[in-house]
Amino acid sequence: MNTKYIKMAMEYRNIVDVLMGDSEFADIVLYNGQIINVITREIYPGDIAIKGKYIVLVGDCRDLIGPDTLVIDVEGKYLSPGFIDSHMHFESSMLTITEFSRLSIPSGTTTLVADPHEIGNALGPLGMKAMADEIDKVPNKVYLVVPSLTPDSPSLETAGVDVDSRDMEDLLNYKNIIGIGELQGFSNVKHVYRNTPEIITDLIASSIYARSKGMVVDGNAPELFGKELAAHIISTGGKCSCHETTTKAEAMEKLRQGVYLFMREGSTQKNMAECIRAITEEGMDSRRCILATDDMVAADLETLGHMNEIVRRTIKEGVNPVEAIQMVTINPATYFGLDHVGVLAPGKAADIAIIDDLNEMTVDGVFIDGKLVASRRELLIDLPKYTYPEEVKNSVKIGPISEKDLEITAQGTSARIRYIEVIPDQNLTGKGEENLRVYNGIVEPDVNLDTIGIACVERYGRTGNIGKAFVRGFGLKQGAFAESVGHDTHNIMVVGTNILDMTLAVNRVIEIGGGLAVVNKGRILSDMRLPVGGLITDELDGHEVSEKIAELERIVIEDLGCKIHAPFMHLSFLALSTSPVWKITDKGLIDVNNFEILPPVIE
Repeated sequence: MNTKYIKMAMEYRNIVDVLMGDSEFADIVLYNGQIINVITREIYPGDIAIKGKYIVLVGDCRDLIGPDTLVIDVEGKYLSPGFIDSHMHFESSMLTITEFSRLSIPSGTTTLVADPHEIGNALGPLGMKAMADEIDKVPNKVYLVVPSLTPDSPSLETAGVDVDSRDMEDLLNYKNIIGIGELQGFSNVKHVYRNTPEIITDLIASSIYARSKGMVVDGNAPELFGKELAAHIISTGGKCSCHETTTKAEAMEKLRQGVYLFMREGSTQKNMAECIRAITEEGMDSRRCILATDDMVAADLETLGHMNEIVRRTIKEGVNPVEAIQMVTINPATYFGLDHVGVLAPGKAADIAIIDDLNEMTVDGVFIDGKLVASRRELLIDLPKYTYPEEVKNSVKIGPISEKDLEITAQGTSARIRYIEVIPDQNLTGKGEENLRVYNGIVEPDVNLDTIGIACVERYGRTGNIGKAFVRGFGLKQGAFAESVGHDTHNIMVVGTNILDMTLAVNRVIEIGGGLAVVNKGRILSDMRLPVGGLITDELDGHEVSEKIAELERIVIEDLGCKIHAPFMHLSFLALSTSPVWKITDKGLIDVNNFEILPPVIE
């Protein structure tokens, strides 16, 4: 028999000996607590006994205390299963798994399920495997669900590497990978089905293979109802999730159809308050409701917290605290089949959050595998900095661009143009038309109309494409900023009030091999390198990234006049070709709902 199973058998035998014998005792007893039972939705007095990395008993544990047992009086504080973030992207935080863990563990998060969709688009299987390798170096439980298709809309955008069903057997048999991530290529099911039907077959083939291995297949179904939602569910193998729900009506429809409702509440996409109305107003069952962040920036992790903060917001919406905690513990554990986490019960992993104030979700201590790893929001263990191998760096493979590359031309003195409208705290966008001045054949942005330039520059050296358009909603008065983060293909995104500064910002991102740059009046004001796939830094720790992003955002807001918070994250989602209504990719202005490329100037 495999030595792994022999070792596990011995660990369980030790637990049984503690419970049934006379000479073995618990290593640790958390004494005098209030047990949060997410199985029965109760709170009652009790203790938790721990042996090694497992829970031995929940209840009266006095008989399990021996001469060497460490007894910790928690003084009536609440004992909860450690929290799970069920859908997130490390790349959006620009942090390595190690640094994200450093910031999130102290707030009670002990399990992360990440979709390496971003590094997958940039680097393909090489990047996803490199991320899976890092997981072995962190103490918390981290799992990956990998994309079965990159790019999501092959005819509308260019990724660094194309991934399809032919890559699934290799990826789904790699360590720390438990399934397929969000099926974004199927999001706009009607138009994908009509325009690129071959994608549907490929996605279904990947889903069938994953299901044959007992793995999950996440969905992605914004604004889908009725037969289109049913088609999406069937494409995932009959069981799926969706983290793109934005209205109460959508939430109700998906719950009724058996979809696991991932209620997103991240740094710039805040949908929980609307989704939770299906529970608070309509009394629907919450067993398939799960809280997830999708995308969080380092500063929010450091200052607000992680899943404890999302639970706190959910409680404020009128949800019972234990029911809200179920949404980050037993509910996601059930969906993913993670039988060893998500509940406080004998034989489960001793991943425990000690909560001081239940309504405010202040976490006083965190155990992972029976070890106290954080106390009073401070990490107690050493997490060595992780450095990625060189083969996942240097992903920017183009030379500098010229101002002419970003020009949008038109005849006459005025042009009717199309613009993308930014919607704060959403990855959905609006659309509009406006008249702009034409000077020397070039359409000029107009800051007075808050209608400025936006472009997406293909950075992998595969096509040389540059998509150009206009955008409204940033409020910039001067300058430009750019980044090699643009969901999901992650070409270089830039927005600005003039072509000179936009060009300089793009070229600075190219020069530093991927990252962020802010420019004004022909001068680089600040930048930050993201050497890993142009998405992540392994050069700075979590606190340093938080400070640097805060500096960059402050410059964009205070010096350039931007009126929305987290401007880099908002910009990055303007390339998301699977999310309505209009977006921009390296191929141009995208009408997502009609699956077509539009000219920025109306003829």
